[in-house]
Amino acid sequence: MPIQVDEIHLDLGYKIDLLVENKLVLELKSVKEITNVHVAQAINYLKLGNFKLGLILNFNVAHLKSGIKRVILTKGPRQF
Repeated sequence: MPIQVDEIHLDLGYKIDLLVENKLVLELKSVKEITNVHVAQAINYLKLGNFKLGLILNFNVAHLKSGIKRVILTKGPRQF
């Protein structure tokens, strides 16, 4: 994901793990638990790419459904 600030364009920017249909950001993790740092990382990707929805998938769990965290970027106050 390239970054552009004012007149400066950087081709080497952030690297989203997966981007589905240019709408859904997927962050893949294998950690003990999803922390606020992981959520902040996903929010940054959403803001920089002007996306609205992201999922953090933690594969270090017994059942995958317990390792999914949805992140939604709204125009108002942040909601998780």
